[in-house]
Amino acid sequence: MTDQNFKTETDAGVTLTDFWATWCGPCRMQSPVVEALADDRKDVKFVKMDVDANPDTPKSFGIMAIPTLLVKKNGDVVEKIVGYHTKDQLNEILDKYTK
Repeated sequence: MTDQNFKTETDAGVTLTDFWATWCGPCRMQSPVVEALADDRKDVKFVKMDVDANPDTPKSFGIMAIPTLLVKKNGDVVEKIVGYHTKDQLNEILDKYTK
């Protein structure tokens, strides 16, 4: 995911974007959880964005800490989740927008 294609890739349906960086320890903990969730949930589109390589999008959403997970529904931000979260916690949040 890049600054250039973020809007078009996250404008339809429910999407979860994982904002991360290679140097971020908590991001390395969150990534496998998000990947496992992506394997289970075909009703949500999962994407990742490296904040160092793509600074414009995180800045536009006021993302100041990572990991941050941004949930969008039909192009509108509906949840901004900061810090590490378990698979169960994330499932509960996503269920609000997919049921």
